This record gives sequence, C-alpha cells and structure tokens, in this order.
Amino acid sequence: MDLAKVEAFANKCAVQMSLEAAKFSAVILSFFGMVFACNFLYTLLKLLHLPRIISEFTVGMIIANICRSSSKFEMPSVVEPLVGFGMILYMFVLGLELDLNVLMKKPDREAKVAYGGMISTFILAYTVTFFLDFSTVPSIGFDLALSVTLSGTASPLLSRIVTDLKIGKSDIGHLVSAAGVHTDLVSSLIVSVGFIILDADKRQISIRDLNCIIVTCSALVIQTVFAAMVSPAFFAWMNHESPEGKPVKGSHLVVTIGFVVIICASSPAISGYSPMMSAYVTGLLLPREGRLSKLMISKINYFLSSIIFPLYAFWVFWISSFHDYQADDSGTWERLFPLMALTMVGKVVGAIASGVMLGFPLPESVAIGLLLTVKGHFHMFLATTAVEKGVITSTTGLSMLLISILTILQTPTVVDQIIKRARKHTPRPRKALQWLEPSTELRIMICIRGPENVSSTIRLIEMSQGNPNLGIAIYITDMIELTEKVAATAVNGEGMNALNVVSKSVRQMREQITSEIEAYMAENGEGVTIRRMMALSMLTGMHQDVCALARDLMVSLIILPFHKNRLEDGKFDGSGLSGFRCQSQVVLRHAPCSVGILVDRGLVSIKQTSTPFVSLNIAVIFIGGRDDREALSYSSRVANHPGVKLTVIRLLLDTNAAHNSGSSASFGKRFFRHRRDDHEQEMKLDDEYFTEFYHKHVAGGKVSYTERHLINSAAALSTLQSLDNQYELIIVGRGGGVNSILTVGMSDWKECPELGPVGDILSASDSPVTASVLIIQQHSITGDIDGLDDDFSVM
Repeated sequence: MDLAKVEAFANKCAVQMSLEAAKFSAVILSFFGMVFACNFLYTLLKLLHLPRIISEFTVGMIIANICRSSSKFEMPSVVEPLVGFGMILYMFVLGLELDLNVLMKKPDREAKVAYGGMISTFILAYTVTFFLDFSTVPSIGFDLALSVTLSGTASPLLSRIVTDLKIGKSDIGHLVSAAGVHTDLVSSLIVSVGFIILDADKRQISIRDLNCIIVTCSALVIQTVFAAMVSPAFFAWMNHESPEGKPVKGSHLVVTIGFVVIICASSPAISGYSPMMSAYVTGLLLPREGRLSKLMISKINYFLSSIIFPLYAFWVFWISSFHDYQADDSGTWERLFPLMALTMVGKVVGAIASGVMLGFPLPESVAIGLLLTVKGHFHMFLATTAVEKGVITSTTGLSMLLISILTILQTPTVVDQIIKRARKHTPRPRKALQWLEPSTELRIMICIRGPENVSSTIRLIEMSQGNPNLGIAIYITDMIELTEKVAATAVNGEGMNALNVVSKSVRQMREQITSEIEAYMAENGEGVTIRRMMALSMLTGMHQDVCALARDLMVSLIILPFHKNRLEDGKFDGSGLSGFRCQSQVVLRHAPCSVGILVDRGLVSIKQTSTPFVSLNIAVIFIGGRDDREALSYSSRVANHPGVKLTVIRLLLDTNAAHNSGSSASFGKRFFRHRRDDHEQEMKLDDEYFTEFYHKHVAGGKVSYTERHLINSAAALSTLQSLDNQYELIIVGRGGGVNSILTVGMSDWKECPELGPVGDILSASDSPVTASVLIIQQHSITGDIDGLDDDFSVM
C-alpha cells in the first residue's frame, strides 16, 4: 500500500513537473516571439522615423490585451521582479550618463530653456491638477508628484530621436539635447528628494514620519560621501589594471560590480529608501569617464533593449489594460485632454518665454518646447506603479501612458517643420569640381576596402595631381565593417576618427596600405598632401560615416571602389559585395559633394609604361548634362599632367539623319516637347562649358578632340564598344545626358544602374572594352540630405 502511494505521488510530481516545464517553455517561446515582433515592427516604423520604444509599446499593448482577454492566462511571476530590476539598471545608467557638475556652472542658454520649461509646466500643472481629481484619494503630495513628472524630459530618448532625425549636429539639435539633459537631471533629483519625504506605498501619498526622513537622509549622506570620495580612486585603479586594447579580466569585472551593488544597496538596506532612486544617485556620483564606466553603460543598455524593455512594455499594459478603460465615462475625457494640454502647453510657454529673452525665433521656440515634452520609460514606470498601488485608477494610468506615447509620436512632425524652415533660410553651396575656383586646393576623398585597392588609389593620385603647382589634398579612407570582433577592439580616439581599432588584422591591413602609399609619396609626393582616414561602421551605416567625413573635410569629390572584385583574368566576379554596392548607391544619393565610382581593370602607373612621351591614354566621353560636365571638369585637371594623353570624345545627335528615321525622330519629338525648356537650358550650359574647355585645353594642342554624329542609341552602343584597346582609362558622367536619344534603351540590360547607362555598358561583364572606367556624378543640392548640411543653423 505504501509503495502504491509512493508511485502515485511520483507520477503526480512527474505530471506537475511536465506541466511546469511546458509553461516555462511557452513563456520563453512567447518572449522570443515578442522580441521578434518588436524588431520586425521597428524595421517598418523606421521608415516613419519613429524610435524603437514605439514598436515595443505597440507590441506590448497588443499582446497584453490579448492575454487579458483570456481568463486562463496569468502573468508569469518573474516578469514584475525583472521589470523592477531593469528600472534600477536604467536609472543607474541614466545617472552615470548625466553630469552633475553642470549644476555648479553659470546657467547657459540651454539651462535657461530647460528651467523655463520646467517652472512653467510645474506651475501650470499644480494649479490645474488641484481642481481635477486625478488620484483616487486627493492629496497635495500626489499633485506635487504629478507636476514634477510632467515637468520632466526623457533625455536619452530625446537625444536618440534628435540624432536619428538628422538634426543632432545643428544648433537647435544641440540646444534641445542639452536642455533635455538639464531637465532630466533636475527633475529626477527632485523625484529622489520626493521619495525621501513622501510615502508612496499607500493609496494616499502622505508625508513620512520625521524619524524616517532623518534616517533616510543620514543613510543617503553616508552613501553619497562614500561614493564621491572612494569611487574615483577605485575606478582609476580598475581602469589602470584594465587598459584599452586588452580584455577586461573577469575578477576585475566582478569586483567592480560588487562595489557598485554595495553602494546602491546601502541606503535601501538601512532606511528602506527606493532602490531605483538610490541607483540613480549612485550613478550620478560615479566617474563617467574611463573604460569600465563606458563598458557598464554599453552592456546595461544592450541588456535593457534586448530583454527588459519588451517585457516592460508588456507589464505596463498588463497593469493598465484597455479592458478596464472607462471610455464611456465623461470624466475620463475631462481628465485626458487637460492632462495632454498641460504636458504640451507648459513646455511651449516656458520655451517661448526663454526664447524671447534669448532672441530665438518664435517657430523654433515652439518646436523646442514640443520636443522637450518627450516622456520615456521612467515616467511611464511611475504612472504604472501608481496604478498598481491604487493611487490612480487604471483608466487614468492608461491615459497617462497614451499621452506619453503621443509626445514621442509628434517628434518627427516637429523636426520636419524645423528642417523645412531651415531649408528656406540656409545657404546651400555647390560642392562640385565645375564650381571650384582654379586657385583653390582640390580635395579628394578616395575610399578603399583593402590592399587590393591601393594600386588604383596610387594611379588616381598620379592622375589627379595634374600640375604640382596647383596643390591637391588626398584623404585615403579605409572602409572597415564594424563586426562584433572588430567592435571588441575599438577604443576611443580623438578628432575625426572618434574610434580607433586595435584589432591585429585591421592594424596590419592599414599598416600595409600606409607603407605602400608612403613608398610612392617618397618619390612622387611633390604638391600632394596625403592624410589617412577611417570609416568604421556597420555596412548599413557606412554611408553616414563616409558622407560625414566628406562634409567635415570639405572635399569636392568622393571616389568609391566598384563593389565587384577583379579576378586574375581581368574580369569581375559575378555578384560582388552586395553590402558595399548598397552603400555606394546610398552615398550617390546623399553625398555632400560629387561622387565617382572607379571600375578598376588594372590601371597602370604613368611611370611604368614603356612609351617615353605618352604614358597613359585617357578618354572622356561627353554626351551632355551636368554629370558629363563634371567628368569634363575632372578631366581638365588630369590633362595638366605631362604624362597623360587625354582625348575628348563628344557624341552628338545627328539631327538630319534622325529626322529621316521614323522611330527615333518620333521619340525625340515627344521627349523634347515634354521637356523642351530643361533640354534647351542644359544644351546651353553644355555648349558654354565645352567652349571654355575647348579654348583652354584643345585649342592649345594639349588635349585631342573628336566628334561622333550618331543617329540613335544603337550607334552610340557600337561607338562605345569600339573603344577597346585604345585607352587605359575612360571617364564618363553617370547621367544619360540631354541627348537621351543616344542612351535610350541602354537601361534595358543594365547590370549596375548606379553606374549610369554609359558607365554600365563600359563596365559590363560581357563588354569588349578592357579599360578601367571612372563614373562621376556631380553634386546636386536636391539630392542632398533634405537639402541641408547636418550642422545647419536656424537659431
């Protein structure tokens, strides 16, 4: 009998364990599904320039309400402790990223804007909330807490939004980010003080007992003094023991984490003070600089974004569910709309008042105020905790969450209006070779992927040098993909190279490239200034680094390598590097200057050829259009080199023959009738610029010139294919030119559309032409990023 009971009990335990394992597996699977949904939705919402928090809260809201619809579902008990732990880490990192010393300085204009918005919002909010019943049990403590919360700004989220929306380097972007930091720092400090004085663990927020306040203050003073005095020496010693370029020892990491945990836990253990605000205060007092601090920030932020925030969004909408939302109650809307107005109007009024004193334009002041309304994880956590403790109803809490989300959703529209106004008032210079003054130094940025591009880079330096008396600056930029392995060896640098890579393979590659270039410069460096740069980024963001470098260096031309690798027989591999191809396409759209793509088929050195008089035969094809004019501008520089024989081939439409050809003539009439004005303007610009080039170079005998009168694109194709074995390099414009009849139909068999119709024909894998090809696109203001430089000014 006893044996039967034991077996029954064992079977029951086995069944129970199986059920628990199944529940645990379902929870894990649901979590990964939620993370995948967040990432997928974020990919879509990026097209609308919305931050990741919107995708997390959208997914969390949907899943939480679906789960609340099922009476059988219970929120896993591990979720709430994880969220609480995550918020402790979030507040610690927030404190670590903020600089407490800004409060000791004389208030600058950013601080004045921040304090103006806070004060006006606080006064307005406290005045209005006194007459509205937001809490279940009205109290002065709740009104104060709500007013301070509405006065705050989520500075990490605001800084990320400003950067993602491309205004981070502008004067208004700098001001908004700095004002957000001031606001977040002060409002969070006020909340920290509030947790000392007020008791928020009950439905009615009341003032704590005097003895509790004294004990809590004493514990915080001890914690503050210890952290301020001991932590600088401790972190300095740890950073010395773990220098840059070497992996951090596990023992050092454990000791550092233990040290931080002891400080954070001291006041909560002694007096019951909020662990979340204790972590914030500790973060403020720890050193911000140094390897270990930056390592903690990066690792904790990764942990939060990967694991905590998706769970946090689920938890928020589980506590404040739409199932409990009283939409049919008029009181709900009577509280919702005033709360929304308080959030917006308070900040805008403060920003306008500060703007009047500081001389800001009214539209920009309004935009600053709207951007400073952004609320984030901390503010939503306070609202959700108030619902959980019964301080406010679920309906009021959900209204606060929705208003917080609205403050984030409105930011792209506000930034769009800022950019539109800046576009009207900001001068936009044309950074192209055609507009470069002859006496101005030519600056070219040549991008390379590795040692295989060094030979062609040296050839470009030779050709572009032209007359040594003119001077030229070449910025050779290594495009290095930021993989996990490379990122682990990245250290902070100075100047334009914000990061340095100490990876052995990357360092050896760069040293090999540098040594080959220095060897060339030792013999042929007259009039040439060489600087080495680096674009270190993931492939998806490489174009941003390239464009930013080009803008900072004020170059007139970026030259990119062709994405396909050249094989030993001179041909190219089939697909090439698709990632670099995409980056070339994006650079062509967003570059702040002209762009060239070099299809290298083994460009020889000018000094390595055997002929003593003509070392390098180069042809430039001119059909018409701004890109062809830019190609001609670069060729005029190349023509000044004594070892180069340049030939200009101008392809013209044979109008008499085309008139007798039905199909070509009818197409031409339709085309020209549709765009007659543009065509005539381009033709005029072509003739003016070509005449100037002819008198300067061709008439004196330095450059050869030939004209081809062609009837259609088939004749143009035959002409291009007949250039085989005549030239080592052919320079073409990327655009089709104004005589589009000569290029129509070429796009039907394009392999690489980014090269343009002529460049693609000459570079095709089945092309009989074996010469290298340089395709050039002239800088276009309309093609720039929103028509503005990143550092535009509107204030």
